[in-house]
Amino acid sequence: MKYMTIPGVDKPISRLFMGTGDLRKIEEPQRLMLEAYIEAGGNAFDTAHQYRGREQVLGQWLAEMRLRDKVVIMTKGAHHDDGSPGPRVNPEAIRKDLAESLERLGVDYVDMYALHRDDPSVSVGPIMEELNEHLKAGKIRAIGASNWTCERIRQGNEYAADRGLTGFSFSSPNLSLAKPKGERWPGTVSADEAACDWHKETQLPLLAWSAQAGGFFSGSFSPDKREDEEMVRVYYSDDNWERYRRAVKLAEEKGVTAIQIALAYVLYQPFPTCAIIGPRSPEEFDSSIQAMNLALTTEEVEWLDLKKEEMAR
Repeated sequence: MKYMTIPGVDKPISRLFMGTGDLRKIEEPQRLMLEAYIEAGGNAFDTAHQYRGREQVLGQWLAEMRLRDKVVIMTKGAHHDDGSPGPRVNPEAIRKDLAESLERLGVDYVDMYALHRDDPSVSVGPIMEELNEHLKAGKIRAIGASNWTCERIRQGNEYAADRGLTGFSFSSPNLSLAKPKGERWPGTVSADEAACDWHKETQLPLLAWSAQAGGFFSGSFSPDKREDEEMVRVYYSDDNWERYRRAVKLAEEKGVTAIQIALAYVLYQPFPTCAIIGPRSPEEFDSSIQAMNLALTTEEVEWLDLKKEEMAR
């Protein structure tokens, strides 16, 4: 396993985060996969107040395995569709969601806390003040933003710096080799070229969700297969099919699969990155480990992303 650090978190953080969006219960397949993750050195879990029941399942398993002190838990709150309708990025929603997340997880703190959505009409000041209250209370070790633009994160961090507060120490947008044509879900943000340039400049860690573009590089999709309406709407484009062709070509040269190349692309950015993965079996997790250990050159990354027409051989 490879690791990174995030200010405020007192443990190394595995660069493969285990997502819990599909973790509805712990039966033998899920148990084997989670145990394989821990045995491989994985120690970081991504969950959210909005993922119905997932926090409880994760918390119960960690307690059963006596792993709490050895792992990093990231949960998220203030999602628009969680509880009351409409935007909920405000101090009251943050306070409520965090308290309930801690209770569901059965812990007295989370290592990382991210706002699950943004509401650009709300000033960053009260948001940063509220998050810092929970940092001071020891309920959170590091704060971040999921699906916030770089400009809003910058505003939040400038507000914090001007007042001696702690700013966002990580961001969690979508980042993948396949570039979405629009929002995959309402209110989500994907890291475009300008965002990646900003992360390169600031070196703010990026935790990529949907790092493998929903399986776009798995070989299960093609331009003429259009049954999956969401995939067609979000990822079917000429540029993405060219990225797919290049991933297949490079995979053949390296003796791996295209989806492993796509995951390696996310991990070989010029700024700190983690990938949030959702394997359903130890075999799928093994594939992600192999992808993490692939070596890509800067030239290969740029060629995959259509920034170069040819690679020197």
